Amino acid sequence: MSDQDDGASSNEPQDAGRDPGDRSGDRGADRGSDRGSDRGSDRGPERGSDRGSGRGDREGERAGGSDRGDGAGDQPREPSVFETADRGPLGGESDTGGAATARRAVRTWASAAGDRHTTIQGDGTVFEGHQIFALYGSDRAAHFVQGPVPPETLVHLGQVYCETAGYQRMKERLRDHRVLVLCGEHGSGRKATALALLDELTGGKVFRLDPRHGVDEMTEEVLQEGGGHLLELLAEDVRTEGEPRHSRSGPGDRAAARRPATRLSELHLDRFGDLLRGRNAYGVVLVENGELADRLLRGRYGTYCAPPPADEVLHRHLRLQLRAEPGEALGAARALARRADVVTALGLEELRPREAARLADHLARHWRGEVTDDQLLSDCATFVTSQAREWFAGADRPGTLPEALPVLNAGAFRVAVAVFDGSAYSLAAEAAELLAWELAVTLDPEHAPGRRLFGTHAEHRPVLARAVLEDGELDLGPATVPIRAVRFQGEALAGAVLGEVWHGYHNVRGPVARWLRALCDDVRPEVWVRASIAAGVLCSWDWIHGFRELVVPLAVTDEPVARMAAATALAESARDPRIRPAVADVLKNWAVSGEDALVGTALLAHGYVLAAGDVPGSLDALARVVRTREATDGDVLAPASFSVARLLASGEPEPVLSRLHQWLDDGRMVLANLVHLTVIRALNTRTTHLWGLRDVPELDPHASRPLVTALLATRPELASELARLLRHTLATARSGGAALEALGSLIRRAAKDPEALGHVCRFLPLLAVDRRDRDRLRGLLNELVRDRDRPLDRGAARRMWDAVTEGANR
Repeated sequence: MSDQDDGASSNEPQDAGRDPGDRSGDRGADRGSDRGSDRGSDRGPERGSDRGSGRGDREGERAGGSDRGDGAGDQPREPSVFETADRGPLGGESDTGGAATARRAVRTWASAAGDRHTTIQGDGTVFEGHQIFALYGSDRAAHFVQGPVPPETLVHLGQVYCETAGYQRMKERLRDHRVLVLCGEHGSGRKATALALLDELTGGKVFRLDPRHGVDEMTEEVLQEGGGHLLELLAEDVRTEGEPRHSRSGPGDRAAARRPATRLSELHLDRFGDLLRGRNAYGVVLVENGELADRLLRGRYGTYCAPPPADEVLHRHLRLQLRAEPGEALGAARALARRADVVTALGLEELRPREAARLADHLARHWRGEVTDDQLLSDCATFVTSQAREWFAGADRPGTLPEALPVLNAGAFRVAVAVFDGSAYSLAAEAAELLAWELAVTLDPEHAPGRRLFGTHAEHRPVLARAVLEDGELDLGPATVPIRAVRFQGEALAGAVLGEVWHGYHNVRGPVARWLRALCDDVRPEVWVRASIAAGVLCSWDWIHGFRELVVPLAVTDEPVARMAAATALAESARDPRIRPAVADVLKNWAVSGEDALVGTALLAHGYVLAAGDVPGSLDALARVVRTREATDGDVLAPASFSVARLLASGEPEPVLSRLHQWLDDGRMVLANLVHLTVIRALNTRTTHLWGLRDVPELDPHASRPLVTALLATRPELASELARLLRHTLATARSGGAALEALGSLIRRAAKDPEALGHVCRFLPLLAVDRRDRDRLRGLLNELVRDRDRPLDRGAARRMWDAVTEGANR
């Protein structure tokens, strides 16, 4: 293909930056000048009036001649559909946030086991080997029996105990002060360390003190001469106002007023130490991490008890359990513990000593043939479930504020970390405060809880949720920013936490649902994306409740962010094949409801593929709605075109491109407008903003580039199909101006990106098929180079000018 302007174009690289008025031979000069004068003030059809040729003109004739290529006549135009073609469904091109945020949220729930249920019978006590765990009840079941610790228990401890960091220093402090406070998380080995210390200093004369009594109640009579004493403080300790300080109220005193236990202080520990010294005895007090532990750690008695290495604890327990087995048993059991499916079933990065002991028991039983592989994996999966159950069992005791507020705050923080796992600590902490307020006013509606200003420090608070703080990045779309991220130390903890709350405690559903709805209405994508995906997971666990409490209130609002969140939640819930038919039925009813909010939400939901099950089904659903609307109905075309562009970025672009061509051939203007809007979005929307709920790894390196550029880089065989669609959109009068502006945006970005520039230069010849195409593209390049505020790089412009000229020789 060649025409008469080829000879005049041979030296265009040198002239690409000149004022078109200096080149009498440039056939696109006048057009470029006119286009430049209109840009920024009117995106109407006048900008593209001289470009309506070929298929675009024929389309105008089919539609009744309302937009002929020459722009003549007095018939009304429809610029409103394309005036905001560069805007996203939330009002801005970048409001949907970055793909990395959505991918991290989806991965959080990929291994969620929230629909699993652990059956606990009897009094709520679970027996694991020689360990006893109480999951609910007014008193915690003792790890060891009350009174003297049995000698065989201490012998067993000596065989398996692994020294924690700082053990010798702890022993010296206990010898000097007679009393030591060990701070740490439940199950971290504090109790074993305390018993080991007391056993070593007293020669095996160790006693447990009744945990229902505080340090301030200790008297010399309850202490044993030359003995070691272990006391574990109860977090829920509450006494009645009228009872003596050394006793508990009986069944007949239930009407007595309740007050918090005496706050433990250095004064009480000084007194306790004097009592112990008088009896030549020793005492260790166990305190869980929290505000009290933070305060005691700053004093003379408190010390942090770090968990010993889990691998070493596991080795010692396995060695003891398999001592009667053949020599290869120990190595085989340890290898089994490292097997990928076992590690995945555990769902924890680092086991605590108590958990390592449980795992050793399971592995030993497996070696002896007492359990199968499936039973072993099932047993391992209960570790995170047990942790979540332990965190929330009776968390609102004693049922009144402010006594229950500290535990409610801890529970709210754990739920917030589940939703924002891997995201900014500041987002999770603020979300936790909002949830704590919801929980508190539900527990006690007459009293506003308020917020502690200087409670648990940010460096210590994650420990309450078995989480860590680390440096991370937050994806904002076109940029990433450094954050202080918080995440669970185990991929399965998020699902276990949310599943325990949602399935285990019905009364908590109300405040959790209100909390998630509020987060879904937050304009920050880093918040609403996380919350909407979590809401979708809850809907998949209990559709009949979650849909009514979480999705419907969001879908009927006037806020676009809330409607997008509702669409995201519906799509995520459809990931479960059992829920997908229900979601499809809802979207079908909403699409014909006649309510703009519901119709728009349904259109946005189909952009995620999951609701219809595949890309063709999603395209069919979108077309059914669009075909019933006017060609100027922007309220439908805007979300529909965004969803089609999202489907184009879903990893299966071929069926989308094929369907776009079919819609053009259909002859209906409303479908043609949908195609044109989709093409324009693909030109000026970064790939990262078109994220879906399925991974498309091939597009990740091109996240910050426009979708067209990303497709040219990853699917070069589709270039000709993309070019056909773009040429048609550029040649159609009503969409040409907006399309040309979007193409200019793509060219500007490519000029700053050498790799993208190469893809664009290989694409431009496919757009420069005839003389009018080349005139249009040359005029655009001249205008971009002449731009006084943002002139296009001349070197890049020359390369693209050559590429346009190359189109004449194809």
